[in-house]
Amino acid sequence: MGSWVNSAEVLGSDLPLELAGTGNRRAVLMAALRDAVRSGRLAPGARLPPYRSLAADLGLARNTVADAYAELVAEGWLAARQGSGTRVAERAAPVTPAAPAHRPPAREHAARPVHDLVQGRPDPSVFPRTAWLGSARRALAAAPDDAFGPGNPQGRPELRRALAGYLARVRGVRAGPERIVLCSGAAHGLRLLAQVVGGPWATEEYGLPFHRDLLASHGVGTRPLGVDADGARVDGLNHRDRAVLLTPAHQFPTGGPLHAARRSAVVDWARATGGLVVEDDYDGEFRYDRQPVGAVQGLDPEHVVLLGSVSKSLSPTLRIGWMVLPRRLVGPVVAAKGDREQFSSATEQLTLADFVESGAYDRQVRRMRQRHRRRRDQLVAALERRAPHVRVTGIAAGLHAVVELPVGTERATVRAAGRLGLAVEGLGAYLHPGAESAARTGGVEPPARDGLVVGYATPPEAGYPEALEVLCRALPPG
Repeated sequence: MGSWVNSAEVLGSDLPLELAGTGNRRAVLMAALRDAVRSGRLAPGARLPPYRSLAADLGLARNTVADAYAELVAEGWLAARQGSGTRVAERAAPVTPAAPAHRPPAREHAARPVHDLVQGRPDPSVFPRTAWLGSARRALAAAPDDAFGPGNPQGRPELRRALAGYLARVRGVRAGPERIVLCSGAAHGLRLLAQVVGGPWATEEYGLPFHRDLLASHGVGTRPLGVDADGARVDGLNHRDRAVLLTPAHQFPTGGPLHAARRSAVVDWARATGGLVVEDDYDGEFRYDRQPVGAVQGLDPEHVVLLGSVSKSLSPTLRIGWMVLPRRLVGPVVAAKGDREQFSSATEQLTLADFVESGAYDRQVRRMRQRHRRRRDQLVAALERRAPHVRVTGIAAGLHAVVELPVGTERATVRAAGRLGLAVEGLGAYLHPGAESAARTGGVEPPARDGLVVGYATPPEAGYPEALEVLCRALPPG
């Protein structure tokens, strides 16, 4: 392997003086590294010094340099590979003052957005790598031999025990580990429930199209329930519905919680008809204005299924989720899953069990809650300054917010954002295709809501203010 470039080549001779000041040393170091790439002092593929060496050269703490490297890897400036060190990313070509000989068409720029405000994806740079590694080491050292054999389709008992305690404490869930079946996420859980329960299902008129399509692919038709400020209109349920899919803690994507009277009413419906309430608790831990409301499952564990995962709190790449099931459904769901676990690694399940029991998961959730609350506050403040004619709706919770727009402006606003290099989705993308006809049949006005579903979790810290600036520029004038 080639030797690495020294710190003077990377940063320039005057940087150590700047780092000796009172500012944020990590931020200054990151800015200097970006500038070195832009200017060409660091060419694509150039190998950087190990963070220990650079820290010693500059008189910095090792963690400061390691964190700077990690964030620049997440932003795409650097690339890190086991055994190869940290290098300048191959695509991070230097920016020269001269104009390019050929300027690509505008549509090519639009296809690769500069800023990402699409909902549902946490910033990968904040994954708790050190704590996760510690849990992995402890879990592997303590793992019984059967953990390395054929998997139990219900999931590792260590994780089911850890989750039973955590969910009881944090979400008010009433279930022992024998009622929990592990899966690879909410989508996998829905597939299994579709096979076992059958259809038709009722769903909220606003929700993930992917979930509706997934149910349809298993022969389960869906029909929409109206949504208002109090959540789903559960008075629209009837005896023909086999199940209802709800997001009670934070209606996705419109943002309201399910009113207490409606929580009771949907449980009464399930008891009276034998129906099933499927509670997608996709971000129930992330409430910012008060303590999270307990899960509906706590009202009646025999008629409510709770779906959860770590995709928002840790990373979607872990592929670990859970179903808390009524007793009568545990056997059929495990049978539908198959004789061997095929979707989530037993070693990752063991690691998550240690992560939960050690308190690291609670710390990560608190950290993410503070980060997301700050991000949401920044969004609200930016809109109040730059676009006071629009407003953020829903409760202070989750990883996204809906920015309400004047009726008729949604599509044009999404297109304007795309031209400015901003990826963001319109509220209409989440509307059930049968919502308008269902509303007319029920004698009410069809939904007429325009808005943007703004995901504030994904952008790196340094890029978020600029993403908000671009968002404000894309909004229709007041």
